Amino acid sequence: MSKHIYIYSPSSAVRDKAAFRRGVKRLQALGHTVEIDEAALSSHQRFAGDDDTRLAAIGRAAASGAQIALISRGGYGLTRILDAIPYKAVAKAVSRGTEFVGLSDFTAFQNALLAKTGAVSWAGPAVGEDFGAADGPDDIMEACFEDLIDGQGEGTGWRLPARDGEAPVLRHVREAVLWGGNLSVLVSLLGTPYFPAVDKGVLFLEDVHEHPYRLERMLDQLRHAGVLARQRAVVLGQFTSFKKVPHDRGFSLRTVVDRLRSQLKVPVLTGLPFGHVPTKVLLPVGAKVEMALDGRDVFMVWGHRHAHHGHHHS
Repeated sequence: MSKHIYIYSPSSAVRDKAAFRRGVKRLQALGHTVEIDEAALSSHQRFAGDDDTRLAAIGRAAASGAQIALISRGGYGLTRILDAIPYKAVAKAVSRGTEFVGLSDFTAFQNALLAKTGAVSWAGPAVGEDFGAADGPDDIMEACFEDLIDGQGEGTGWRLPARDGEAPVLRHVREAVLWGGNLSVLVSLLGTPYFPAVDKGVLFLEDVHEHPYRLERMLDQLRHAGVLARQRAVVLGQFTSFKKVPHDRGFSLRTVVDRLRSQLKVPVLTGLPFGHVPTKVLLPVGAKVEMALDGRDVFMVWGHRHAHHGHHHS
């Protein structure tokens, strides 16, 4: 079914214009009507236009009436303008049926929106890196995106990687708010009004270009702040594109995960197909989820979401 997709740039300038064009063409080939924001390819320093330009773009996305508001790319730029984003307008757009989709720097927008209004948005693809991938979009990502567009996406599942040690004990989780996203961006919101005060939630995390010691430092910041112990589960997605160095001497991502598990009573699950990787599922940030573990198979369900009146039905 043809849907209206609005593409805008709230963060970094689009540098790979070929990937952007490929992404737009792919969305059109899937049968969708694509509307490109007037400032989508703007550029100011490293940003897609100055702060006011990008704030206006967010406003236009909220006013577009589109089924999906999709970011061109992540990068950096949203934390600069968190105190000026029109959250009420965005939440109103969500209640009218616009799904805001993105990842990476978009984590700041999503968690601020949740903290300020309780509105749900989706952690998911960006136009350039995902739909515009040189060797074509990932099948699973695309299927999840189409499910969202058709109103069919009701959950996801994955298998815990055997390399990450024995499966943790997970008691059945019900009615837990799913939240999180990019670890570096999320940690930058701690202590601000834009950090969601989620208790008994499911926190999911991913990151890119961060060495395991830096990941550990950020996870410890969340742990020392009491955030991790308040959750029902911590779910780790993909942590990619970092380089180990000789003086790590065996210190690795596995070291970080094992230590985190030893320090938390909360179960730490790994292998979520989400992050700066081609195969990514779409996740409703701020929605209530149910989660269960069967052997190494994880099931996460949010049921059918009727976006136009924002209620949760399962």
